[in-house]
Amino acid sequence: MNIEIIREHCIAKPDVTESFPFDDDTLVFKVNGKIFAMVNLNGGIQLNLKCDPELAIELREKYQAVQPGYHMNKRHWNTVNIDGSIPDKLILEWIDHSYELVNSKKGKRPAIAK
Repeated sequence: MNIEIIREHCIAKPDVTESFPFDDDTLVFKVNGKIFAMVNLNGGIQLNLKCDPELAIELREKYQAVQPGYHMNKRHWNTVNIDGSIPDKLILEWIDHSYELVNSKKGKRPAIAK
């Protein structure tokens, strides 16, 4: 997984904008003016995603690369270290989940790999 795959997946969604509102290293994706994903571009890729609180805990317990959201509400956000340990398909599903949560407030629950 690389930044271009993440970016293309995010901007392909309806009503998504991208910007650098905080600094030159943090790419932010918003839907209807609300953040659903942030990517750190400095060093290793880290992706902040909104997540159902119960699922957020499950993902942190299952995947070492998933941590409480860095500089975010730790109940609702996870930081995913893109290090190859999580299948790309799952990461894209988690992006979709975040987008749906922010856009509709009822996002569907994505799969957890067995």
